[in-house]
Amino acid sequence: MTCPLLEYRRDGGDHSFETARAYCTATETFVEPMRADICNDRYDLHHAEDCEIYESHASEASE
Repeated sequence: MTCPLLEYRRDGGDHSFETARAYCTATETFVEPMRADICNDRYDLHHAEDCEIYESHASEASE
């Protein structure tokens, strides 16, 4: 399952791209490809266990 906070966008703020890039809605920033691998649960990684951004957002939402 892909991280629910991940979107793919072609633009955001001051940035514009020809192809859609990984965008984290929790931090409101574009993320690097290695971070997107975690968001997409690739290479035996899982966003709920391996991403500090997701963990922080999930703990704030549960409070």
